[in-house]
Amino acid sequence: MKEKGIKIIEKKCTGCGLCLKACPFGAISIINKKAIIDLEKCTLCGACKDVCKFKAIVIFKPQIVKTKNLEEYKGIWIFIEEENYKVAPVSFELLGKARELASHLNTEVVGIYLGYNLKEKIKDLFRKGADKLILIDKEELKNFIAENYANAISYLINKYKPEIFLAGATSKGRSLVSRIAVKIHTGLTADCTGLDIDKEKRLLIQTRPAFGGNIMAQIITPSFRPQMATVRHKVMKEIERGNSWGEIIEENIDESFIDKRIKFLEFIPDVSSKVNLAEANIIVSGGRGLGKKENFKLIEELASSLGAAVGASRAAVDSGWIAYSHQVGQTGRTVSPKIYIACGISGQIQHLVGMQSSKIIVAINKDPQAPIFKIANFGIVGDLFEIVPLFTKKIKEEIKK
Repeated sequence: MKEKGIKIIEKKCTGCGLCLKACPFGAISIINKKAIIDLEKCTLCGACKDVCKFKAIVIFKPQIVKTKNLEEYKGIWIFIEEENYKVAPVSFELLGKARELASHLNTEVVGIYLGYNLKEKIKDLFRKGADKLILIDKEELKNFIAENYANAISYLINKYKPEIFLAGATSKGRSLVSRIAVKIHTGLTADCTGLDIDKEKRLLIQTRPAFGGNIMAQIITPSFRPQMATVRHKVMKEIERGNSWGEIIEENIDESFIDKRIKFLEFIPDVSSKVNLAEANIIVSGGRGLGKKENFKLIEELASSLGAAVGASRAAVDSGWIAYSHQVGQTGRTVSPKIYIACGISGQIQHLVGMQSSKIIVAINKDPQAPIFKIANFGIVGDLFEIVPLFTKKIKEEIKK
């Protein structure tokens, strides 16, 4: 863990209250005419130090202190994420992977589920790999607010001491787990595409793309617990177990865990695509080879004829030809459809990371040396402006039959 780099020099403090008024995070209180700092709320912004006339507040470089008694930390925890008040598929994928990891560590898999009216949704979690569930069922947690969830989960981690904590590398997972890592002073590896266990040292080996996807880095957290990572959707596989039951622990939180500065107003879904890219069975993607924005109509027409989602490479998105929500790759979505059709995409590693687990990959490119052909199940060397319209026409003819 890490000591907070701030302290009050009691001999100098007069309890004047200037620091109390200056703190934007409500981290200071006056008790017995002395300032007291809540280290969980303090962000070391320095506002209190700046207004203190008596120089009673000192901010210093924090000392890193390793987690004590690593052997006390047991269990693999999975953050159960919701989409539209239903369990998100990435949570089922992580439960499946956790079962594999747990078998190497001889430990249990625990789902951490926060929200409202949760009990009717939990059977699938046991069936998909959880041995145990820790629930906080509270109306204030019905809508995801990262600060509130981070406060509650940090409390649970400090109480139960898990060895590993995993969450989806989604917008919710990324915003949540980074906050937790800061609160409990541990490491975090983001956007992992692979997880393994060093059995001898009980270390989680976290694999993720680095340096623009040109290498795959393996990261470990030997001195801190829990070992934390976010994992991309569609890179792990769900499992099915026979039992739909397990141990349930119900926890409660009081108002101190709720950040009253933040209020949920409204959720506005992305309606820019007709088909959810992450869940699509068929994806047709376009890349730099399309040449200009108007030519994406070829991709959209083929996708429409197949009932498919429209994807894109980063080059196409950066060129402004299509919205970012369609981007597949290291800095976009990770997908795993039954069929992935890449049109005019060369196949750089940054793109391959996001779609290489597709069951069938069809590549259309005029360059026979394009890297995409190395992983494609079917490759068509030719002009996409000739091939894609013919492909679309053939599909439509087959549908009419």
